[in-house]
Amino acid sequence: MSETATNPMDTHSMHTHTCGELRRKDIGKEVTLTGWVWHRRDHGGLIFVDLRDRAGVTQISFDPEHSGGTAFHEAETIRSEWPIKVTGVVRGRPDGQYNEKLATGEIEVLISEIEVLNTSKTPAFQIEDHVDTAEDVRLRYRYLDLRRPKMMSNLKLRSDFTFAIRQALHDRAFMEVETPSLFKSTPEGARDFLVPSRTQPGHFYALPQSPQLLKQLLMVGGVERYYQVAKCFRDEDLRADRQPEFTQVDIEMSFVDQNDVMSALEEVLADAFGKMGVQMQLPLRRIEYWDAMDTYGIDKPDTRFGMHLHDVTGIFANSKFKLFAKAACDPKTFVKAINAKGAGKWPRAQIDKLADVAATFGAKGLAYIAFREDGKVTSPIVKFFSDEEMEALRKEMEVEPGDLVMFAVDTRLKADEILGGMRNHMADALDIPREGHDFLWVVNFPLFHWDEDRKAYAAEHQPFTLPTETDVAKIEADPLVAGSYTYDFVMDGFEAGGGGMRIHNAEMQMAMLKLLGFTEERAQEQFGFLMEALKFGAPPMGGFALGLDRVCMLLTGSDSIREVMAFPKTSSGSDLMSDAPSEVSGKQLKEVSLRLL
Repeated sequence: MSETATNPMDTHSMHTHTCGELRRKDIGKEVTLTGWVWHRRDHGGLIFVDLRDRAGVTQISFDPEHSGGTAFHEAETIRSEWPIKVTGVVRGRPDGQYNEKLATGEIEVLISEIEVLNTSKTPAFQIEDHVDTAEDVRLRYRYLDLRRPKMMSNLKLRSDFTFAIRQALHDRAFMEVETPSLFKSTPEGARDFLVPSRTQPGHFYALPQSPQLLKQLLMVGGVERYYQVAKCFRDEDLRADRQPEFTQVDIEMSFVDQNDVMSALEEVLADAFGKMGVQMQLPLRRIEYWDAMDTYGIDKPDTRFGMHLHDVTGIFANSKFKLFAKAACDPKTFVKAINAKGAGKWPRAQIDKLADVAATFGAKGLAYIAFREDGKVTSPIVKFFSDEEMEALRKEMEVEPGDLVMFAVDTRLKADEILGGMRNHMADALDIPREGHDFLWVVNFPLFHWDEDRKAYAAEHQPFTLPTETDVAKIEADPLVAGSYTYDFVMDGFEAGGGGMRIHNAEMQMAMLKLLGFTEERAQEQFGFLMEALKFGAPPMGGFALGLDRVCMLLTGSDSIREVMAFPKTSSGSDLMSDAPSEVSGKQLKEVSLRLL
């Protein structure tokens, strides 16, 4: 091993340096490098190779006068993605031949020895960052995809951020505790993945959707400050920022109130993000849930651009447009609007297609007014409005030529959700810039919402959330008015984490479960172990879970969490590389007392 090695990765390796660390200061040193042949250029009397490893790229050169016949001849045979080991001397590149795109671009290594460690078939796609390759092909050959510098950089960032947040928690007296991956089925809003027991036929474990109940039990057990980088599993429909298995940084504290938890979390997050070069201004902004909904139409707002929602119900109280006038007479119905600046220039056909977009957010149609640049106003509904109504609308919405005002008429929540969806859609369609990172808290969510499909109350966060002290008395009369001690961490318009204070009283927990439709018997069967624990001096507690995959997606500027996971699944939950999920043998099924129908 050379005494010149400076990188910890070089210790106990076949190489003395990585392909990303040599600089001008290393000129004259004899070094040994290992890696994959990335690009090979034969210039007749000289051969140049870009050698790549996880740390970067170094240009190596073969000169028959220096390399000798054997090494030069070997270099003539090597091909892309062959792993090789080379030894040579670092030298500076001639003036004018620097490669400013590479950190090692001022030097190259003149090779005297080469050893081919293996050969390679022609890859299914070029190992390049900007090659247009179908994602299913990338996932089928994921081990090749991971060699791309961008993917390796993503994995490195994920590793660094995970270490940074672990260190930040450790430095603040949090204790890392592992919880079981085989546990009781306690559905928390999504379907469980079930694991049959061989030793107890007909009985099943469940893979944890989160360590929620276990971390509450750790608080009862006196751990006081817990964390875990936890693998979680949910059998639910997938999307770009969701996978059947995902990782969260799980945190819980006891003998605390909401401000204690949020303040501690802010310090941890600012510390970890700071080590990634991302500065977080503390204290973070806190936006009340209903303020977020009424202003941005979503409980995870991206505040880097405007296009705020406006309540224009009062403007149309006496309107001849019956839909708006009727809403103004109904205290449960609202007329809300957003102004998509610039979209008023769009052709009529393009604007009309927005109704289909709005339908995906629950709208039955989309009323709009397009204010053209030539001063004309086009809209199917504008003929119903008086000059006074139009003037009031222009003033409220700060209308300028080229603007498009869109309306939603529905309940407060539904109108917010429709326009919140349209706000994000229009920001993408208009390519509105969103620079830097946007951090904030959304706090004090409702305790419940009404599940129309089940015709029952459902927990807005989860069934163990502590109701706001002032609202406890209101729950029985009208559960939907009750608030909760909850807080979501929002990053760049994504819910990057969430948490809340927990119920630590067994009687209150049982009452909460009954409101959610549990009988006492079912509550005991599913959560009896928790409620029994709460009877043994459970302390006030609260916690949080940070979506590690989602945060790393945002830090790397990726469009999907699959870009920051080593071996992700497709949108259908399949692993194209291993062909999972796959069939199992009849013998395996028999061992766990299962039979396929």
